[in-house]
Amino acid sequence: MSERTTSAAWVKGVADALSGAGLDARALCAEAGIDIDALGTSELRCASEKLSLLWQLAAARANDPAIALAIPQASQPQNFEVVGYAMMSSDNLQAALERLVRYLRVISDAAAIELTERGSDCRLDLELFGGRLPVPGQRYEYDLLALLNFCRWLMSRELTPLAVTFTHAAPVDVQRYVAAFKCPVYFGAPHNGLLFAHADLAQPLPTANTMLAELHDRFAGEHIERLDTARTSFKSRELIICRLPDGEPKREAIAKALCMSERTFQRRLVEEGTSFHQLLDSTRRELAERYLRQRHVSLTETAYLLGFSDQGNFTRACKRWFALTPGQYRMRSDAQGHSAVPGTTRSP
Repeated sequence: MSERTTSAAWVKGVADALSGAGLDARALCAEAGIDIDALGTSELRCASEKLSLLWQLAAARANDPAIALAIPQASQPQNFEVVGYAMMSSDNLQAALERLVRYLRVISDAAAIELTERGSDCRLDLELFGGRLPVPGQRYEYDLLALLNFCRWLMSRELTPLAVTFTHAAPVDVQRYVAAFKCPVYFGAPHNGLLFAHADLAQPLPTANTMLAELHDRFAGEHIERLDTARTSFKSRELIICRLPDGEPKREAIAKALCMSERTFQRRLVEEGTSFHQLLDSTRRELAERYLRQRHVSLTETAYLLGFSDQGNFTRACKRWFALTPGQYRMRSDAQGHSAVPGTTRSP
């Protein structure tokens, strides 16, 4: 098992969408290293880099960079696992999205969602972690559109976001995106996400049921407990993040914190398709991407937060990760943030 994974149910939804778009999903999955026949197994997890590769292959095979827009108008709750049913039983869409944030790891630990309230509206930002491959724009497009369509299905009526934003460059045909999301679409933005009006999020859901919500909360919580118990790499990553500001964590210290011998710790990581060195490096890289996009965190402070002994080691790591120095990476991120377009307009 690889470090970051997505549930079989979500990957099956992707495969079904590709089939619906006229592609040979079975062949594409096989090429990406995904066993399509095993996607009905509830406990199966798919490596994040395999899902990224699947979307790359699909876009190339269809000769259509916007292939992710060709998905069913109504996303199925089963693709969201037990989280979908917990969302259905919520009082309103705001509570449903809060449950999605709380239980997202059931669907994927290769994703992070943040809800931010801003006056009369609310931003939902999505971040995906691709493992050893960069995350293609199609994954963001599919995930956000699938989520939006599921919210529309939950509400049993049309739901029009105030905007949708993507960090990647604008395509040739922006109108395909406007037609799919039914709202202004901005590219080259600082974040991938949806912007909703509070009034829409406060609307009661027709499927709201307090007793079922409590039941689904328990099921989702138990699912996360099973995942956490099974994933040594996940628990190790959390410990690494906590200890990085004190310097580079040592393998023996993490093993001891997990109440394991160093040999057992190493064996379990190998069984999950990673190693302590890979885990430390990928965690630092993901955090570096996040810190370098935050102007208020200095480059010196970023190196400290990532556990590097000096700025030179941090610079060499950045060159290896991004082929850029920390300063160059930040300048590129700033430039992208100032050129968000549905054409040339800055995103909201």
